Amino acid sequence: MTATTEPTIDTPKAPARQGGRWIDDWNPDDEQFWESTGKKIARKNLIFSIFAEHLGFAIWVLWSVVVINLANAGIPMTLPEMFWLTAVPNLVGSALRIPYTFAVPKFGGRMWTMISASLLLIPSLLLAVVVPSGWLAGQSHGTQFWVLLICAATAGVGGGNFSSSMANISFFYPERKKGLALGLNAAGGNLGVAVVQLVVPLVVIIGVPTAAAKLPQHEVHLAYAGLVWIPFVVVAGLCAWFFMDSLTQAKADTKSYSTALRHGQTWIMSILYIGTFGSFIGYSFALPLVIKTTFPEFLAANPFIATYLAGLGFLGALIGSVARPFGGWLSDRIGGAKVTLACFVGMGVFTLLAIVGVNSHSFLVFFGSYMVIFMLSGAANGSTYRMIPVIFGELGRKEAAEKGLDAAETALSFKRQSAAVIGIAGAIGAFGGFLIQLIFRQASLGVTAKVAAADTLAEKQAVALANNDWSTSALWVFLAAYVVFGFMTWFYYLRRSFAVARVPSLAHAGV
Repeated sequence: MTATTEPTIDTPKAPARQGGRWIDDWNPDDEQFWESTGKKIARKNLIFSIFAEHLGFAIWVLWSVVVINLANAGIPMTLPEMFWLTAVPNLVGSALRIPYTFAVPKFGGRMWTMISASLLLIPSLLLAVVVPSGWLAGQSHGTQFWVLLICAATAGVGGGNFSSSMANISFFYPERKKGLALGLNAAGGNLGVAVVQLVVPLVVIIGVPTAAAKLPQHEVHLAYAGLVWIPFVVVAGLCAWFFMDSLTQAKADTKSYSTALRHGQTWIMSILYIGTFGSFIGYSFALPLVIKTTFPEFLAANPFIATYLAGLGFLGALIGSVARPFGGWLSDRIGGAKVTLACFVGMGVFTLLAIVGVNSHSFLVFFGSYMVIFMLSGAANGSTYRMIPVIFGELGRKEAAEKGLDAAETALSFKRQSAAVIGIAGAIGAFGGFLIQLIFRQASLGVTAKVAAADTLAEKQAVALANNDWSTSALWVFLAAYVVFGFMTWFYYLRRSFAVARVPSLAHAGV
């Protein structure tokens, strides 16, 4: 009798797991692994990552709406002071982005998403308990400002979530899918800005009669602005704990950071991200306040828009968030540098148009211009983040070929550097939003001094109305910056002779 051997069939290898939902074997660039196993796991982690990051952004920019309601809560602040209250959480969030990226390899993506989501309870509770308290209303103006500043600073914990989430998700997806995946992850988070600016103006007037709410001075319940987020934060933490995973290979260690910092590409992309994400987050924080002080006549004539929609400021963040994955998708097809350059050119043109809108006192021209700026900044966020893994992937292949290194190990090393650059660029780009608010604050000092010098309330209001074009000096600075960013994009990534001389492989990589 002749023994027969059954033919063997290769079955996809499932990811090996350790305790605590750690995955050891993860190779998303293997097509068979991705289709059979990886896609489902990656999509699940992306969904819960988006939810937690969405809340992080919402809490981060919460004070952009709180400040325009402080006077109605009996805690009036000057325009420069209000810009400090929106700028400080921006600054804190920017600073936290680097340590938050390190937290992913330290604790794992699952554990850190749960921790970072839970930290959002701190600013929510402070806003709910401390800010509307009778104790604060009875303090001196100086004490009120410093207490508010400390409470606002804690909202910065929401800004760090972006870098840890993006770095974590970048390991779950194959190179060919990163553009859309990272774009969706970022867009879902960015949408938190629009949601908070739409929801909070409605929440703080719950229980206030409709007729009274439409008046310039009306009762508000600032405690509700903090309380409304607490149930969602608890759910986000629990979802991360019960449903997300951690990858053992998701390492962006100190060595990866120090190596990435020596690459000129890291600093170029970080500077470009100041112009893209810095614009998005900086304008998201500042626009409601700029609209309120630049177009008071329009808001007075449209009380529904002024009270219920906070001057329509939420629309910019909504448009920018939706545009972000489109920027990543388009970059996958025609190259991130081309998309980024086109966005910077457009942002410069429409900033000039916004200046025209301020000078002509046309809310429609100003607002329409800024909606386009938000759209372009969102698309450019996606395109610049798509450029990072492409650039470092090509640098890794180039180094492996030139030095005869193991291709797989070198690719993994540069993938870790790419994750590190996402953290570095995210922090520096967010700091750009802080700079935008400082520039707006500096521009507001002149009109604030004139208002302070007026004697009566009627005179102060007249002076403020006569000087509501105060923001134009800031807009000219932003226009000049977009010219510089556009030139850098062309010089480093689209001027073929330079690209070929410095990094030959990049000239053909679709960067």
